Amino acid sequence: MKPVERATLLRQMEALEVGSHTPLMVHASLRNVGPIVGGADTLLGCLLETLGPNGTVLMVLGADDEEPFKALATPADEDMGILAEIFRQRSGTNVNNHAAARYGAYGPRATELLEPVPLHVYHGPGSVSERFTEPGGAVLRLGANIDTVTLTHWAEYLAKIPSKRRVRLRYERTDIGEQWIESLDDTYGIADWEGGDYFSQILLDFLAAGHAKTGPIGNCMAELFEAKPFVAFAVEWLETHLSP
Repeated sequence: MKPVERATLLRQMEALEVGSHTPLMVHASLRNVGPIVGGADTLLGCLLETLGPNGTVLMVLGADDEEPFKALATPADEDMGILAEIFRQRSGTNVNNHAAARYGAYGPRATELLEPVPLHVYHGPGSVSERFTEPGGAVLRLGANIDTVTLTHWAEYLAKIPSKRRVRLRYERTDIGEQWIESLDDTYGIADWEGGDYFSQILLDFLAAGHAKTGPIGNCMAELFEAKPFVAFAVEWLETHLSP
């Protein structure tokens, strides 16, 4: 497979109108994007150039839980993909200090998007997801797994569903030692659904309804959609399928 040139990536992003959306949350699989001349740095550079000086990129970082958490040093969760770790290390990227909900952001709105984050219910009211959704942000998916739209967690908090499943998890930090965090269950879901993984199904149904713009970026078919309509769709879906 021939590596994609920087100029090609820029043309593809322009055709998809990536530059008309900010802030932009990116979920990506470099493997599915395919080889790029200059690698991940070129891809990130093209995204930032396309958005321009007023654009802000946001990515979920998570954290490698094999070592105590340190906001600026702990590697990104490998499940988020290698691009998240490269983005974390990029000069100018801001990172928030939350063991369970760590994000990175680059651009003029980075600070206001990243902080503060509630210690508990960290995808709920006052979260990064809420702030990202309200100003009209958009999501760009670059070959990422179908179950990786983090905004679905915000919809879980908004959905009117009784007896949502909750969890209390322990984290180890370098600064304060042990820390317990409570939230809705963002691993197995807030309720059981007979179809299995509702995270994936919500996105599949959203895409099938034609709410996303699609086009090639690298060697994958990218999907671009606005955050607020997605959250509204996900809330309605959850209330329809998970309510008793």
